[in-house]
Amino acid sequence: MEDPHLLVVDDDERLRELLQRYLSSNGFRVSAAPDAAGARALMKSMAFDLLILDVMMPGESGLDLARAIRASSQVPVLMLTARGETEDRIAGLEHGADDYLPKPFEPRELLLRVSALLRRAAPPARIAHAEVRLGDCVFDPQRAQLRRKGKPVKLTSSEAALLQLFAANAGRSFSRADLCARLGVTLERSIDVQVTRLRRKIEEDPKLPLYLQTVRGIGYVLVPDNVS
Repeated sequence: MEDPHLLVVDDDERLRELLQRYLSSNGFRVSAAPDAAGARALMKSMAFDLLILDVMMPGESGLDLARAIRASSQVPVLMLTARGETEDRIAGLEHGADDYLPKPFEPRELLLRVSALLRRAAPPARIAHAEVRLGDCVFDPQRAQLRRKGKPVKLTSSEAALLQLFAANAGRSFSRADLCARLGVTLERSIDVQVTRLRRKIEEDPKLPLYLQTVRGIGYVLVPDNVS
C-alpha cells in the first residue's frame, strides 16, 4: 500500500501548482492536469484515490467530467468552484461529486475534506494476527493488549488503534495526513501526541526510539524485532 494518489484538475495554473505543492507537503502523491482531456489521459495510465475537479474549465466542464467518471468508477470526487450558490452545490452532487468546496478556501479546510473523503472510501483497517515484539514489549493486535516484561501496560483506545495500524503494516512509513485519515483524527498534532505517549510505553529511551521511528519528511514507521 502506498500513500494516497490525488489528481488535481484546474485550468488556473497558479492554483494548480499551489495545490500540488501543498498537498504533496502533507504526505500525498499528487498529479495535475489543466483540463478534462489531460485528466482523462492521466487516468488511462494511473489509478487515483481521489479527484479534485474545478467546475469551470474550457471544453469539458468539471461537472461533465465528474458525471462521466461516476458512470464507471466510485473514486471520491471533490469539486472546487468560484460559484458557491446552493443550486451549484446541488448540481455538483447530482453529477456524482462527493463534496463541494467554494473558492476562495482555506488550504487547511481542503486538507481536512480530502482526508475525510479518503477515510470514508478506505477499506476496513487490516489488523495483524501475530504478536509484535518490541524489545521488552509484546503487543497482541487482536486483543489490543501491550505487555512489558510480562506485565500489562494500559493503552488508551486511540493508542491501541494507532499501534494496531502500525503492527498490521510493520516497516511501512505513514504520513501524518494518512494516519489522520485512517484513524478518523482531525488534527495532525494529535498523532504526534499519541506517538510520544506510545514511545514512553514501548521504548527504552523515548528520546532515541528504536521501534516507533520518525521518518524525516514523511511521518512514522514501526520497526519491530520480529513478527512471530
